[in-house]
Amino acid sequence: MISDWKQILVDRLQLYGHRNWLVIADSAYPAQSRVSIETTVVREEQTDVLREVFAERFLTVVLICLAVGLFATASGPFFPRIEKEPSTPDLKSFSALAPIDAHAHVFKNDPAFAVMLERLNLRILDVCVVDKHDRGFEQAGPQNQTAREIMHTTHGRSAWCSTFDPQDFESPDFASRSNKLLNDTFAQGAVAVKIYKNIGMELKKHDGSYLMPDDPVFDPIFADIAAHHRTVLAHIAEPISSWRPLDPANPDYSYYRDNSEWFMYLHPERPSKETILAARDRMLANNPKLRVVGCHLGSMELDVDEIARHFERYPNFAVDTAARVIYLMMQPPEKVRAFLIKYPDRVLYGTDLEWMPWSDTPGALSHWQQEYLRDWKYFATDEWVEHEGKKYRGLKLPEAVLRKVYHDNAVHWIDGIDHD
Repeated sequence: MISDWKQILVDRLQLYGHRNWLVIADSAYPAQSRVSIETTVVREEQTDVLREVFAERFLTVVLICLAVGLFATASGPFFPRIEKEPSTPDLKSFSALAPIDAHAHVFKNDPAFAVMLERLNLRILDVCVVDKHDRGFEQAGPQNQTAREIMHTTHGRSAWCSTFDPQDFESPDFASRSNKLLNDTFAQGAVAVKIYKNIGMELKKHDGSYLMPDDPVFDPIFADIAAHHRTVLAHIAEPISSWRPLDPANPDYSYYRDNSEWFMYLHPERPSKETILAARDRMLANNPKLRVVGCHLGSMELDVDEIARHFERYPNFAVDTAARVIYLMMQPPEKVRAFLIKYPDRVLYGTDLEWMPWSDTPGALSHWQQEYLRDWKYFATDEWVEHEGKKYRGLKLPEAVLRKVYHDNAVHWIDGIDHD
């Protein structure tokens, strides 16, 4: 495909790391078909191509031949190594489990996305969520509609988690309207409902107090969700770093630097994390028939022992790993491994990956597959896993536990997630 190769070069260089290669070759060079290789055809003089590439100064360039042709980028070394190294897992073993990413956000009906799901034997839960501060997530309606369309386009490989907007929670008909909206989504195929951190962290009542997840206004909504055998994905509270000063060493540094509305350190008048999670726990106790998956390790990211205590106390509660695998990596591997083996039925694999209308398709494909590969290496092997310049030891979980984390638990906790 002939493309605007200069713009592609600029866009891709922002994504690649030290193990990426850029190859310049003539048109006689054998075509490459690996998943992580992108090929772009160029119709310009070699000297022009080289000048443009070297001007960027970010990648190691390997000159293969002397004519105009193509450049390809790969996620790993382009040529086989001669020296013997520890085997690096690929996505074949990942795909063999029929994996389910139980927490992602896809709102671009991209044929390449559907192809990736098929190729990786992958299913996802496409999560709708209302965040007035985040581009693309401002309203429930457009997200619900797009998620439903993608569900059909992917023949069910992208399951649908619908949502409702709690903004007008003090309106007299709030519960009945919300139930009608959600019931309509259930009739159209939605298998879960998302509630968000604005409950507890942002929304206020007329009397000035903050709306909490255990507020009676939600009782009829939760009862209706349970009656329809649907699951609540609850993103309640945030990592503790939201309430502390910015620290470049923290995994969430860039998020809170760029999203001041969710950086509670700047909003000391808002409830503490402990207050919000206590309300979440009361919600769990008040709704024993409601299945609840706590997003992002249930916002108990620092210590798996705290998650374990909640598992013992609330049998209707599980957690996903979305955007928090790094917090597992930061804890002692033997401790995390023992936790996952003791509670193999309570943790769902998720990523929080996004594929938005403005997402660059090749870049999104590469990013998603690299994230899956990194996480798989962490959970499935005992090798060192690199994350943002630091290395962490993998867990090498038993195959039976891997199957539960990557597949069985999503099927158990989110009824219908594996239906075509």
